[in-house]
Amino acid sequence: MTQPVISQYHFLAEWGGSRIDFLEISGLDIVVDIVPMRGGSSPEESEIKIPGLTRYKDIVLKRAVKVGDNEFYNWIKTRSFGTIVTISLLNEKHEPVISWRVKNCFPSHYIGPVLMSNDSQLATETLILAHEGFSVEHL
Repeated sequence: MTQPVISQYHFLAEWGGSRIDFLEISGLDIVVDIVPMRGGSSPEESEIKIPGLTRYKDIVLKRAVKVGDNEFYNWIKTRSFGTIVTISLLNEKHEPVISWRVKNCFPSHYIGPVLMSNDSQLATETLILAHEGFSVEHL
């Protein structure tokens, strides 16, 4: 039996009681370092590879600038550490089907909008979150 596929365009992120609409979320990446080894007395002519440290990419949150909403800016100014952020991919009934629970987040970078007089695109702002890993739950 084939499993239904999930579209990538219906999602949300929540932290500290806030639920914010985003245009794009990226950085849900896990990278395992590769440690090459070869003992000096090894008869093998090539090195062996073993897994090393696990690293997590920074999470990038991009949203439209909204009048009177300073949540991104205020969060980076607090310099608070340890926030849990939950990113959920939703089905057509607006129910989470996959959730990434990101631990010990803190904003490391705020990028304000690019202002151009000859462009009618949405003004966007970006917040980059450093963190200590995440768990994935298929609901």
